[in-house]
Amino acid sequence: MADAGEQLALFSALVEGAFETPLWKGFLDGLRRTAAADYASLIFRRPEQPLNDVVHLFSGAPSPPLVHQLYHEQLYQRDPLPYHRMAEGRPYAIDELLKPDDRASSAFYRDIVQPSGMAELRMMRVQEASGVNAWLTIARRQTDFGAADEALLAALGPVLRGALRNFIALERERFSAAVAGEAIRRLRFGWFTLDAAGRVLDTDAQGAQTLTNSTILRRTSGGRLAVRPAALEREVLAAVRAVAADPRSRPRAITLSRDPWLDMLLAPARTAVIGAGPAPAVVAYVHGDRQPSTDRCEQLAQLFGLTSSEARLALALSRGMTIAEAAAEFGLTVETARNYSKKIYSKTGARGQPDLIRFVMRSVLAIA
Repeated sequence: MADAGEQLALFSALVEGAFETPLWKGFLDGLRRTAAADYASLIFRRPEQPLNDVVHLFSGAPSPPLVHQLYHEQLYQRDPLPYHRMAEGRPYAIDELLKPDDRASSAFYRDIVQPSGMAELRMMRVQEASGVNAWLTIARRQTDFGAADEALLAALGPVLRGALRNFIALERERFSAAVAGEAIRRLRFGWFTLDAAGRVLDTDAQGAQTLTNSTILRRTSGGRLAVRPAALEREVLAAVRAVAADPRSRPRAITLSRDPWLDMLLAPARTAVIGAGPAPAVVAYVHGDRQPSTDRCEQLAQLFGLTSSEARLALALSRGMTIAEAAAEFGLTVETARNYSKKIYSKTGARGQPDLIRFVMRSVLAIA
């Protein structure tokens, strides 16, 4: 029988198991040792999924490869175990799950259970609020389990249910974050957090790539944000200090490079972070383009039927420049730039600069 210390260790391992690789390895190894079992397993199945579509975690010798293959290819269709009819939180013995006088049960025991080294077992089902079921099993090749082993499984049930709920919530958040991260990556947005002194505290993959590959931004060996040239660094760090000093301040936008394009939005870090290390004061959102403006102009011309001069102006307008700023940038008069813009709006169907920005951002150029 497990003593209080062993039981507490299993509870702790259940909570920690969602962060292990493989999942719950420490818990299953500990359960197998504590129950003197030859095998311990944890199986998850989403609602209405087939019996062979499961997450199967185990400790001990697995089923022989041929038995495993046969089960997943065909024998699962004849699996007589009443998985979903098991009362939640109650351990079952093998003779409660398989009827001795039933031909299908006898064949399953002979072809699957015994060759897998599970002549004696205890199995328990728990169900998480969303409908995901988990089956916890301990098995031996010979000697049967006793009341103390059943009591141990029953005590683990509520903790397993809570651990499963936390794991499912974590997996949903991971999936959502991965989908959102992929969308942001395709739009070439990244982020990193800073303290008030301009030290980089954390970053996403795109932000880290920008700090590594950009000729404008980098992270020094001491962790500080460095910007080239020096005048631009002074501007950025002054903005960081200003935003950090007032959590209610409006975000500040800074154009770091026009070719290839790189801009930055500095915003107060309003979301509290629970964890070790300094709390971030500022979130820096960076948006860049790997391709030079000449390539983007060519793509714009192809996409909307623009001339090279129109495409150059369209790119500048889509990046937020005013007519006057673009005219000065390209050595045009304001009147000439305005005439070009009218042709651009006519060819793209845009009714003005905000429309043009939306058209460009929603076109294939956003992921080109």
